[in-house]
Amino acid sequence: MNARSAVPIQPNHVDPRVAMGLPAVFLDRPHGDLYERNRDLFRLDPEKLVLIAEDPTVEFERRFAAGHVLALTGDPRIEPFAPRMLDVPGGRVRIGLPGHEVDRVVREWREVGVLPEWIEKEVPEHTVELAAYRIARFPVTNLEYRLYLLDTGALSLPSSWNFGRYPHPRANHPVWTVRPEDADKYATWLSARTGRQFRLPTESEWEFAASGGDGREYPWGDQFYVNAANTVEGGPLMTTPVGLFPAGRSPFGLDDMGGNVEEYVADEYRPYPGGRAVSDDLAGTWLAYRVARGGSFARYGDLARCRRRHGWYDGPIYAMGFRLAETVNRTGDHG
Repeated sequence: MNARSAVPIQPNHVDPRVAMGLPAVFLDRPHGDLYERNRDLFRLDPEKLVLIAEDPTVEFERRFAAGHVLALTGDPRIEPFAPRMLDVPGGRVRIGLPGHEVDRVVREWREVGVLPEWIEKEVPEHTVELAAYRIARFPVTNLEYRLYLLDTGALSLPSSWNFGRYPHPRANHPVWTVRPEDADKYATWLSARTGRQFRLPTESEWEFAASGGDGREYPWGDQFYVNAANTVEGGPLMTTPVGLFPAGRSPFGLDDMGGNVEEYVADEYRPYPGGRAVSDDLAGTWLAYRVARGGSFARYGDLARCRRRHGWYDGPIYAMGFRLAETVNRTGDHG
């Protein structure tokens, strides 16, 4: 089923199911007998499960099941004190959207309620200078965030943990919804534990890592594909284990930048140089707000665009997570 259909223009002011374009009937994505049809996965070792979960030739249902078995038995890809970081070179890079492209983007996504002012936040295209850095292949997971809470005694429970209970069957899913300051504290904690310089990526770093610097519309290319990211169009309407959408991998090898959960960056919203300040629901709700990038399981694919700038609004369809960046010294070692 393709959930992309006409919705009211103000998705923040309607029922979440209406905003997501979902019918009133019972939904079962994927089918309820998922594990019965994939019972053999419980006999496989974790390394084989990873191969299945990340194989683009395997149908999504089986990848989804393999990822959930990994959550229960232990996912070797999740190393809380040695997260998988990928190198991104520095240099002069172009980010943002040329002003004449706003109308095109709005036309492409008008049927799901995209407004011109949302896209105008991306204007103008401009050049930034980036030092070399590292960025995590995956967003931070529930398992990793649990260790932070246990170690620090912090009371910053994700609102997605019902009644504050750790969701063990979703250990390798991205953590959501957390506040941006809690994401910052997590990075500070992990830095202190490891002697490294973890932090949230800047907007420019996130966009460059997503696009590879070639101006592509999505991390995987210029066309939106339902099978490339966990968005509302064709996903299971919940978070998925990290790395289940290999078709959506970015040029630098990063997973889940187009979907699964929205990701806070280090910057608060402000207009780009030469751009105008946009007043929308976010600006009307907060005196200042942290920018988020990337799509999510509860949002349409317009958020999967590499240039899209958005943030947290107080509503159930906003699934806010984060991924780490790391500062490197001039020799290329972590600082």
